[in-house]
Amino acid sequence: MTDQASRNQACTTSEQRFAEIPMRWVGPLRISGNVATAEAEVPLATYESPLWPSVGRGARISRMVEGGIRTTLVDERMTRSVLVEAEDAVAAHAAARAVHGRFSELCRLTRSTSRSAELLAVRDEIAGPLLFLRFEFSTGDASGHNMVTLASDALLTHLLSHIPGIRYGSISANYCTDKKATAINGILGRGKNVIAEMHIPEEIVSTCLRTTAAQVVKLNVNKNLVGTALAGGIRSANAHYANMLLAIYLATGQDAANIVEGSQGVTFAEDREGDLYFSCTLPNLIVGSVGNGKGLGFIEENLTRLGCREERPPGENARRLAVFTAATVLCGELSLLAAQTNPGELMKAHTQFERSTGASHAR
Repeated sequence: MTDQASRNQACTTSEQRFAEIPMRWVGPLRISGNVATAEAEVPLATYESPLWPSVGRGARISRMVEGGIRTTLVDERMTRSVLVEAEDAVAAHAAARAVHGRFSELCRLTRSTSRSAELLAVRDEIAGPLLFLRFEFSTGDASGHNMVTLASDALLTHLLSHIPGIRYGSISANYCTDKKATAINGILGRGKNVIAEMHIPEEIVSTCLRTTAAQVVKLNVNKNLVGTALAGGIRSANAHYANMLLAIYLATGQDAANIVEGSQGVTFAEDREGDLYFSCTLPNLIVGSVGNGKGLGFIEENLTRLGCREERPPGENARRLAVFTAATVLCGELSLLAAQTNPGELMKAHTQFERSTGASHAR
């Protein structure tokens, strides 16, 4: 092996490298709700530079309306599914009943795997001789990917030892569902289920969004509902949740692939005598304030500035991050839909902003 080849191999095996992604702080956003009443800027790391002023416009409106963006944390649970095999459906069904009968001991076993993991529920699905078990956990301030896999591995091992007639299939069975767009996550939830909503007076709709409530409602129906249905969308009706999610996930050390299920959600708009009611429902926000990826310096700084590194009861920092994430999604969704009610506005903004930022980066 040549000296150069040796150096190249050393780089690939031992040297940690980082991808540089432009990031800006946007806001502040004003929120209220059952998790936090607060005002804070949010970090957005993205190559799509028009996203910053777009979210910024929504953030500005949040500071102009009473209560800002109201956020409601509906539920939270991280899931992992496992697969066991039986001889036939009769045996698989008997095994499923036995699993549910052992729920209390499975809860105790879960607590022994982590101080933060708590088993909330077990769901099953049978396909012929295959038994799919979907374990649902609370995971404190962590998003919980590794935590629930560790717990599920222990639960699976225990079940295989104590329930007759089943054998190992897989530690991950695609019934979770992890990083895939499926109906089950939209129905049952995976991560934090958060709704963000805002009531915007007619004058602000006109002056800040340059549109009307009626126009936004019509576009939301025609584009997000009808258009998505025609395209075959799965439990989803929104314009671009993934844009905001990716930007804040990258800036706060989240597993960015979780925007696949995270971007499943529903935008709702209603004309209330000229005022605009606007909401975004996100049943699959997978975020954490501790865990893998959070030890990097800039991630620590971003989470601290967001107020997600405070001394709070377990889980509260992750919940704060989740509601600010949902509010960020609403800001960007509202701004984009408003822009799309006006011919040419969207492309004009992209052209002007991307050229200006591109020039500054070139300098």
